[in-house]
Amino acid sequence: MYKPLLLIILGPTAVGKTDFAIERALECGSPVVSCDSRQIYKELKIGTAPPSSEQLARVRHYFIFSHSVNDYFTAGRYEIEALALLDELFKTHSTVVMAGGSGLYIDALCNGLDDFPPADQNLRRRLTLKAEKEGVESLAALLREIDPLSYETIEISNRQRVIRAVEVTLQTGRKFSDWKSHAVKERPFQIRKIFLSRDRELLYERINKRVDLMMEQGLLDEALSLMRFRDRPALNTVGYKELFDYIDGKTSLAEAVELIKRNSRRYAKKQLTYWRRDNALETVCI
Repeated sequence: MYKPLLLIILGPTAVGKTDFAIERALECGSPVVSCDSRQIYKELKIGTAPPSSEQLARVRHYFIFSHSVNDYFTAGRYEIEALALLDELFKTHSTVVMAGGSGLYIDALCNGLDDFPPADQNLRRRLTLKAEKEGVESLAALLREIDPLSYETIEISNRQRVIRAVEVTLQTGRKFSDWKSHAVKERPFQIRKIFLSRDRELLYERINKRVDLMMEQGLLDEALSLMRFRDRPALNTVGYKELFDYIDGKTSLAEAVELIKRNSRRYAKKQLTYWRRDNALETVCI
């Protein structure tokens, strides 16, 4: 039975996914469906490195600036909305191109989410309070002790995910990573994943240059304009939280910029670790 194709372009931050995906989309007459957990937010115009206006003009994009930071948006919600969109797009396209670096969102779309236990609200409140008082690093250290695999694959700057991983592990006595059954749900389309790779030093150089460019484009002013949203999960993101610390007087601007670069490189490393487990990837060196 014929099935349409979902072509997913993935890889670490700053590797060049956007340009690569646009070229593939132009080749097959497809739009680009973004699978990035931060580029969906319309208020974050610079710090998430979304496609430029020129890139958006070349190919129709979905899930770029489509939601507000006030929305409670999760991987589960993305799974539902993206599947509904693909159902419509496949009516007129034999191939649809997707681009993104958010591993959990891509897994949710391709495989479906595992059935985790309901949240223990009292435990969650205690862990949230601990993160607020001591910083998410304190929970990350605990996660490293009780579930090293989750520590290696979760974006530590994503406070919600760290809290959830610690919460599930403490609540059930079973590692958060062990709850992932990896049982694949059937999808009405074929999936092909292309993983973009670059020399590690070159990738880090691209990350550093991109941070400098974002600062030139006005990332500090954007962070200032978003201060009222700083407690939203969407703003607990590399690039913004470091500048919020600068605005609070905790660091100098130069220190904040260096921290953005360092944390972006660390995020890229975690993305590489996350995808190393997927044997279905076709690696393309660019």
